[in-house]
Amino acid sequence: MTFSDIFKSSFLENVTSVSMLDMVIAMLLAFGIGVFIFFIYKKTYQGVMYSPAFGTTLIALTMITTLVILAVTSNVVLSLGMVGALSIVRFRTAIKDPLDIAFLFWSIAVGIVLAAGMIPLAVFGSIIIGLILVLFVNRKGHVKPYIAVVSLSDASAESSVMQLLKNETQKLVLKSKTVRKGLVEITYEIRLKSEDTAFVTALSDLEHVESAVLVSYNGEYQ
Repeated sequence: MTFSDIFKSSFLENVTSVSMLDMVIAMLLAFGIGVFIFFIYKKTYQGVMYSPAFGTTLIALTMITTLVILAVTSNVVLSLGMVGALSIVRFRTAIKDPLDIAFLFWSIAVGIVLAAGMIPLAVFGSIIIGLILVLFVNRKGHVKPYIAVVSLSDASAESSVMQLLKNETQKLVLKSKTVRKGLVEITYEIRLKSEDTAFVTALSDLEHVESAVLVSYNGEYQ
């Protein structure tokens, strides 16, 4: 065994398996498209509380996926080991909004496509997806549902409250009714005729009405 054989390592031979230029281009593009995905997520978010950490995760996920796929495509044996290693990963965080799953899958898909060298597909595909999401998710109309919560000090005022809501709304559905001593709380799902919400003030001015609350409803809470 010679002196050079001692320092010869298959590990060091893998250093040049992916060129430095390919790595720089792939990671920069992954970061750029990841930032684009982050801004689209921020633009189209319609939940109750926006989480900046999730947006940052989309950028990181795009870059990490690109990094992993670059390594896998350079070594067939490594790809088999990577499958086994990633199979033990478990994610415990619950995804409440189905649209969040689309953004996660988008980030992963972009990372895979970039690392595979299909740069035009990753760039133009992301632009098209982003435009479609902005167009459809942010499309607003006066028919979106709202939740009206009315608190009454006397149950006899329920009929006048319902009559006012029927006159001012396009659709009215009783969701729940809670009765306690001296207080009745009624929850309605309503569809507005227009963007005018002045009827809430008129509702609160009715006799025996303690409070009236109007909340935008997206199907996640009542």
